[in-house]
Amino acid sequence: MASLWLLLGLFLCSSAEAGKLLVIPSDGSHWLGMKPIVEELGRRGNQVVVVIPEASLSMGPSEHTTTLTYPVNYTKAELEVSIADEFNTILSIDISTDLAKFQAFIISLEVLQMFILRNAEGLLFNKDLMKKLQEYNFDVILTDPFEPVGAIAGEYLSIPAVYMLINHPCGVDTLSSQCPAPASYVPQAFTHFTDRMNLWQRSVNLVRTLLQPMACERMFARADEIASHVLQRKASMVEIMSRAALWFLRFDFAVEFPRPVMPNMVMIGATVSQKLKPLSQVSLYC
Repeated sequence: MASLWLLLGLFLCSSAEAGKLLVIPSDGSHWLGMKPIVEELGRRGNQVVVVIPEASLSMGPSEHTTTLTYPVNYTKAELEVSIADEFNTILSIDISTDLAKFQAFIISLEVLQMFILRNAEGLLFNKDLMKKLQEYNFDVILTDPFEPVGAIAGEYLSIPAVYMLINHPCGVDTLSSQCPAPASYVPQAFTHFTDRMNLWQRSVNLVRTLLQPMACERMFARADEIASHVLQRKASMVEIMSRAALWFLRFDFAVEFPRPVMPNMVMIGATVSQKLKPLSQVSLYC
């Protein structure tokens, strides 16, 4: 709860009482949804430091913030080709049967595993940058757990972590927070089920729910190794994320099937990544 009040304080306080916020975002729509919040926090006088890779699809300097970059072993052009190939692989998978949907889920985990680990070593093994981040003495870190790099960095810096996510492929938010997810009416990702399932669908959904911890373990295998190396102790992403101070969930039950949430989970809905244009003047008369 202390971190919840801290983050609310960052929104409300004057510049004389401003806080220090570290932001480690994920690329693409993840960053576009987070960016307006980050810029608003900076506009209100908080010291906001955004850490991004030198090559990315959509990330770059933002208003009212300080941007730090770190080198990675790929270019933007290589990233665009790689992402296109990976998503084409996912979209080409047959999902005509429940078994095919399960196979598609496993393949998707493999594809996403390659994507989310691109930046982890680039930042976490950069001793000079990590030392510089320590010297800032941040109050809190805001990151997207789609990529493990931010969660590991927050644990290394020993600062409260606030996660902002849409949906995670293996449901790590549910696992790490020990949030109830009854298989009878909470459909698993990639099943394409609704909250009104027949007996067969409930059975399939139950199996998927039981396999969820193994799916996360498989997806985060390399990330767990990196975390253990950086933290100098045996660590796992589920364990690290279990200490989240606050979860910002970028959806609401108007578009998602209702499910239980924990006290530190706040549904914020979608965020607008572009400035809205005024409505056109339309005459009411023919």
